[in-house]
Amino acid sequence: MRVGIACLVGAYVLSQFYRAFLAVLTPVLQTDLGATPGDLAWASGLWFLAFAAMQIPVGAALDRLGPRRTASAILGLAGGGGALLFALAQTPLHVMLAMALIGVGCSPVLMAAYVIFARVYPPAIFATLAGATIGLGSLGNILSAAPLAALVDSVGWRAALGGLATVTVLVAALLWIAVRDPAPAQSGPTTGSVLDLLRMPALWPILLMMFAGYGPVASLRGLWAGPYARDTFGADAAAIGWVTLAMGLAMVLGNFLYGPADRVFHTRKWVVWTGNAVVLAALLALAWAPAAGLWQSTLLLALAGLCGSAFAVIMAHGRALFPPHLTGRGVTLVNMFGIGGAGLLQFASRPIHGGGTDPDSYRALFLFFAAIVALGLFAYLFSRDSTD
Repeated sequence: MRVGIACLVGAYVLSQFYRAFLAVLTPVLQTDLGATPGDLAWASGLWFLAFAAMQIPVGAALDRLGPRRTASAILGLAGGGGALLFALAQTPLHVMLAMALIGVGCSPVLMAAYVIFARVYPPAIFATLAGATIGLGSLGNILSAAPLAALVDSVGWRAALGGLATVTVLVAALLWIAVRDPAPAQSGPTTGSVLDLLRMPALWPILLMMFAGYGPVASLRGLWAGPYARDTFGADAAAIGWVTLAMGLAMVLGNFLYGPADRVFHTRKWVVWTGNAVVLAALLALAWAPAAGLWQSTLLLALAGLCGSAFAVIMAHGRALFPPHLTGRGVTLVNMFGIGGAGLLQFASRPIHGGGTDPDSYRALFLFFAAIVALGLFAYLFSRDSTD
């Protein structure tokens, strides 16, 4: 089981890589394919939306077929196929289709690990294992930056994507060989659907908190931190790299810190609520003085990243409510609200920003994200706490 989990963590590194690697390829895709920033923004958003749309069928497959077959087949066929299509792309439309396919391919990987954690390990350490998986998987964000840029400079982007397609298929084969499906629930009902979960009133505040807790921070890190530093402070590529690196490393650290926090403080609800209240304060501070200074803004972005990394604890809070036979559907439903929120907020934040380069454009953006977090915090007040 440990070898299989290690392989799933490796696959999740790929998933993190694929959701962030497009930024490095932007210049060459503009030159070779005529892809505009708008084209690539759509491509990035389609990755998230395709990933989110797959969560319901992936959840059913995890419960019925198990993590081994679900993760290996979807990653190998859709993920590997999407990377190959990207390598052969001739138009921006091909890139969009490839990113959607890759999003489908990455959709079962993390949830396959979570189903194993939920069914094999003690409930009290679920958040710790879940947070560590995300923290380790975030290595993909680092690999998608300078290392990918060096590879593209060395062999070209098409050869690099062809190599990634091969790696993806090999990782999928490793999942088929190494992952062991956990035993099914030994007692209780064996049938049901995601509709049974949606009829649980106690779950809705958790779903809304996942939407509000993951989407704004993910959108800032993946889409807006770089343009904000460039437009407001005149940051060059190197400075933008440091800003996004600071926020990314803070998010990695946050996942490791949040993991055991529910056991330390004997609450999940108030760990999540307090952390996201700090995120709200950081966003309001950025909105109050968006041009106060690069260092101050970088620290506030990093603080938002650190305290906005409660994904694993929110997932653990939801997991405590799931019937055992609906574990796969449950974790993927919660994940759908997180990943889907990130995709939707990337699209919705563009008209809020308006395309301007002045501080007021970013003030509106930060206030928009702050409003989302505030609404999530309000809804989460009505959740029922859980501990194991």
